[in-house]
Amino acid sequence: MKPDLSAILPDGNLFPFWEKDCKSTNTLYIDGANPAASDTNDGTEAYPLKTIQRAADLAEPGTKVRIHAGLYRECVRPRKGGTDPEHMICYEAFGDGPVMIRASEEVTAFSPSTGWRLRGFGPGPDVSNVKIYAHRLDPDMFRGYNPFCAVNILHDRLFIEYDKTDMTPYLNRRGCVFCDGKPLKQVPLYQDMAKADGTYWVEHNGQTVHFRLPGDDDPANHRIELTVREQCFAPEEPFLSYIKVKGLVCEHAATGAPVPQRGAISAFRGHHWVIEDCEVNWSNGVAIDVGNECWHHEHFPGQTIGHSVIRGCTIRDAGVCGIAGLFAEEMLIEDNVIEGTGWQRMELSWEAGAIKLHNSVNALFRRNVFRNTLRADHLWMDCGNENNRITGNLFLNGIEQREAIFIECTRDGVNLIDNNIIWNVEGRFDPAKVPVEPGSSGWYKLKEHDVVNGYAIYGEGTDRLHISHNLIGKCRYGGYYAKPVSFRMAGFDRGGTSRKAKIFNNIFYDCGEAAICFPTADNEAEGNLYVNMRGGYLRVMYPEPENCLNLPAWKEFYGFDQTGQNAWLDVSLNEETARAAFSPSASQPFGLPKQLERLRLILDPAQIQPVAPDPFVRSDRTGAPHPDGNVLPGPFNHLD
Repeated sequence: MKPDLSAILPDGNLFPFWEKDCKSTNTLYIDGANPAASDTNDGTEAYPLKTIQRAADLAEPGTKVRIHAGLYRECVRPRKGGTDPEHMICYEAFGDGPVMIRASEEVTAFSPSTGWRLRGFGPGPDVSNVKIYAHRLDPDMFRGYNPFCAVNILHDRLFIEYDKTDMTPYLNRRGCVFCDGKPLKQVPLYQDMAKADGTYWVEHNGQTVHFRLPGDDDPANHRIELTVREQCFAPEEPFLSYIKVKGLVCEHAATGAPVPQRGAISAFRGHHWVIEDCEVNWSNGVAIDVGNECWHHEHFPGQTIGHSVIRGCTIRDAGVCGIAGLFAEEMLIEDNVIEGTGWQRMELSWEAGAIKLHNSVNALFRRNVFRNTLRADHLWMDCGNENNRITGNLFLNGIEQREAIFIECTRDGVNLIDNNIIWNVEGRFDPAKVPVEPGSSGWYKLKEHDVVNGYAIYGEGTDRLHISHNLIGKCRYGGYYAKPVSFRMAGFDRGGTSRKAKIFNNIFYDCGEAAICFPTADNEAEGNLYVNMRGGYLRVMYPEPENCLNLPAWKEFYGFDQTGQNAWLDVSLNEETARAAFSPSASQPFGLPKQLERLRLILDPAQIQPVAPDPFVRSDRTGAPHPDGNVLPGPFNHLD
């Protein structure tokens, strides 16, 4: 059998796959919509159970729980885990329609809101046609957890930079209000509902919710749901392992902002979970957690954390973090779609991202699609990451995003980023703080300002980062940016020099400030193709003064990119097919004829020359092996 070239880790070994076919010793059936279903039944196909929880109470290692389509308003609490890959406990959709586990309840008792000032103090908008309704919460719906009483962040708040961030979303309540499946926007004051419809406000004691529907409509015309449970599928006791969750749709979890990392689907510190073909929609904080949950937990010697699979899932609109894992090792995260993460705007709690892992070792992230992440990273690997591979992913449209991929404080081992497409990183910065430099004043400064950001890949205190055969385009600042944080090596031994990076055989297209920004010359660049890059787009920051270079100077003075190429082309990306089209440009590069001649610009895609292969990367992003001999820069064996 030919080796799976996309599964070879930087150390040359194949990712340690562990899954096996489960040997089912028992099957339990759940069919909540069946009139004959009852939790007093035996769970056979003829006499199904009514709730998933009843099956979770009965399941033993080797049990398969098959769940018929329907809406299940419960939080499933597994009581036991499996014993090994062949004797897992499997919870899976039967296949006759969506299995929806929803952490909300529908409510129908509403009354006009009275007793509160809608106009506020002083002049304000006309409120004569504004219609606010109230719902008094039923205590019996909450069972020990009322998200309308809890603010989003309660636990470890030490890392929030209070002077730099709006604290409103952190202090909002965790409870959400949904109208026909779409969330209303929480506002901090009652009178704020006068400014916009589609909003809601929670009284100080968390017992009454006031809301204004879109168009000031009557709630009797709509389905109104309130979140009442923290999670959808999560053990109450930690360390349950060898559990499989397949094909379930989990929605409306009232999770808080991490830490602790508590998701709508939670492994709760267990290991060897498989979470496959699931959907998680509108989780208030975290969608899925697979690690040790919190660094304040006791960490046992030899404790196994992670070793789990998240495959083929769709995660939409997680408020803070899509997938979170603390100390999770040997993770396989593949073929997922994660979009709309970060709407809570809590990036300065430093736990926000479509995926956020700490101390990841021997992980494989492949063929995932990240889309429309807001004010958070698509992928953030925080501290102590070794021998991870990030390959064949599609990172799209980072909205107000500082960087698409953040590799932080990693000194040991190689981490490989290859065959990805990173496209459109807007940057997160205040345009008003960008200095105005009239005339030629900016030409002679010795140091670039650091106000603007927007990086494809940001290495902070990370050594030996290997970036190869990627297509990186339309980043507000640049493709690769790194800086050392050696001071963090004190105390926790967290830090590094940002040296020994290898930037090989990539395509950089239309990056605003720089394609590559090295902190020092103790790094390597070779075989890269620079398309529609202008000015000093290749940079070495230290020792001062920094050097801003074009490709000929980069080659001459640093010896970098001796096979690097310059091009002036149009590049477009089909975000659905992940194919890029290269064509002669409709515009002409600016410059005097002699200057342009020295740049040796390629104007026809057919003239792009193959370069020496990178031994770390043996296939293109489709998995097709690289041809013998030289290969094209970028993630494709052939350029369209």
